[in-house]
Amino acid sequence: MWRARPAVVGFSRMSAAERNMPRQVFLEPAARELYPDWAAVAAETVAYLRLDAGLHPDDRRLATLVGELSLKSEDFRRLWADHQVKSKAHGVKRVAHPLVGELVFPYETLGAAGDPDQCLVVCTPEPGGETAERVALPAGRAAAPSAPAG
Repeated sequence: MWRARPAVVGFSRMSAAERNMPRQVFLEPAARELYPDWAAVAAETVAYLRLDAGLHPDDRRLATLVGELSLKSEDFRRLWADHQVKSKAHGVKRVAHPLVGELVFPYETLGAAGDPDQCLVVCTPEPGGETAERVALPAGRAAAPSAPAG
C-alpha cells in the first residue's frame, strides 16, 4: 500500500540562487524519498556537474556551488572524488510522488541550437501506462470539486 511521503520543496518556492538539481539532490533531505533510485540520481548529477565544470572552468557560481555541496554533503564529496564525467542525454527517472505513488518517466535531453549551455529535458510517460494514469489523477482531483453537479 502506498504511504504519503514528504514532498521536496518546489522550485517555485526557492530563491533563484537555490534552484538547481545538485542542491536539491544533496541538500534537500526529502530528495532521498522523492527519488527511489537516489544513489543513481546522485551519481548522475555529480557526473553531469563535473562535465559542466570542465566546459566552464572559470565559472565562479559553479565553483561556489561545488564548494557549498562539498562542505555540506559527505555523499557529494565522495562522488566528486570519483571524477566521473558523463552527459545525461536520455534515461528513465523514477519519482515517488507523495499523492499518487511511483511515477516512471523516460526522458530525453534536447540541446538548443546555437547555445550549448541551454537544454530542454522532456519527460514523457508511456501512453496508457500507470504513470500516465497517475499523472492525470491530481488534475482530476483538483477539478472534481468545481465540476457541475448531476
